[in-house]
Amino acid sequence: MPSLRKSLFSAVLVSATALSPLAASAETILGALSKAYQNNSSLNSARAGVRVTDEGVAIAKSGWRPTITGSADIDYSSSHFDARSNVPGLNRSFALTTGNFGVQIDQTLFDGFQTKNNVAAAESRVRASVESLRNTEENILFNAASAYMDVIRDRQVAVLTEQNLQFLTEQARAARSRFEVGEGTRTDVAQADAERSSAVAELAAARAQALASAATYRQIVGDEPGKLRAASPLSKLLPRNLDAAVAIASSEHPAILATQHLVDAAAFSVKSAEGALLPQLSASAGVSSAYRNTVPGVFGESDGTTNSASIGATLTVPIYSGGRNSATVRQNKESLGQARIEVDVSRDTVRQAVTSAWTQYTAAQQTVVANRQVIAAAQLALSGVIEERNVGQRTTLDVLNAQATLITAKINQASSERDLVVASYAILSAIGHLSVDRLALQVTKYRPEEHYNAVKDKWIGLRTPDGR
Repeated sequence: MPSLRKSLFSAVLVSATALSPLAASAETILGALSKAYQNNSSLNSARAGVRVTDEGVAIAKSGWRPTITGSADIDYSSSHFDARSNVPGLNRSFALTTGNFGVQIDQTLFDGFQTKNNVAAAESRVRASVESLRNTEENILFNAASAYMDVIRDRQVAVLTEQNLQFLTEQARAARSRFEVGEGTRTDVAQADAERSSAVAELAAARAQALASAATYRQIVGDEPGKLRAASPLSKLLPRNLDAAVAIASSEHPAILATQHLVDAAAFSVKSAEGALLPQLSASAGVSSAYRNTVPGVFGESDGTTNSASIGATLTVPIYSGGRNSATVRQNKESLGQARIEVDVSRDTVRQAVTSAWTQYTAAQQTVVANRQVIAAAQLALSGVIEERNVGQRTTLDVLNAQATLITAKINQASSERDLVVASYAILSAIGHLSVDRLALQVTKYRPEEHYNAVKDKWIGLRTPDGR
């Protein structure tokens, strides 16, 4: 049974990495990115966070709208008087019912432009959250591409490691056969057995790594990796040189744009805090009804209902608040200064990411070409060493070393091909161009503006736009 499981595992790996044309059902890297765009839980959480931020605009706009409150109270009391009381006409039992009902409307007329600036700050935060979401989308798409290529590479490594084990098993058998007929030494047998044992351990590690990469793929993409088709670098979508890439990133990367919008939000927050130092004017109107019912003639008070209405305006001039308002203004100014610094931090981070991705891409291009030459030379060398060993001019150790060189070159080639593709996606992500539109992903694009437009001017209603 263990050998059968190993054979099935090997068959899966070979089918996923064979160089022959793959079946039509094989997954492509763009298909995996489409699934990640739809299924990734971190991305869906970021989208929910944007919807939370959208409601901040409606909350800020409530400062322009009236508030209406209703009030009602009713009291009932009962008393019993001593029969020996000398008060003429006073009943022994006394009951009193009173009630008050009213509606009050309050409207802010001027609040030192606080609401205006709060709305502007909330709108800037929404724009920042949209750019942050776009940055998250690009990070998720890059992680999906990286996970896709990791699975392909690790499956290839597992297949190469198994092929190496088969080769070393045959060499160990041949060394033992030559020793039995007196053409080899016990040292040759020991060396072949040692290399084979090492290959067994390497195969176990390679299979474990392939399974780990598949688990990471499942986490990011939201689906198990089946047959994966080989991917190519996105050369046609890349800028012409590093300077052009840096220029594009500096003006278009969503992380930079998000911090710039946060600067705007911080500036409006300063103005809002300063508005608390200005006079406040509000108007109010209300209607009320008072009801009273007692025993006739008691205490000389009349019963019945009294209706009243009121209207008025209130002007509030802040004089001194214990230093709270001033401290709030200073605090918001420091937050503004910090937000401006964060823009520089984002620019430096993006520039470093672009440069790193570009240099890795260039190095990977050269490495792929070099490894192809290494593989060709190592394959030729191995064939020659085996022929020379067969005529006694080489030892078993020479063959094992030549085989190790060839397997190492093939594994390095699998890694360099993976690095080339991933670096091209890294460049697009670093300049802010790794998007659904530019990749032409076959997926319904998430549009955060639809939720924003649905809630920004909403006056009332507890249900979210999706019906919750």
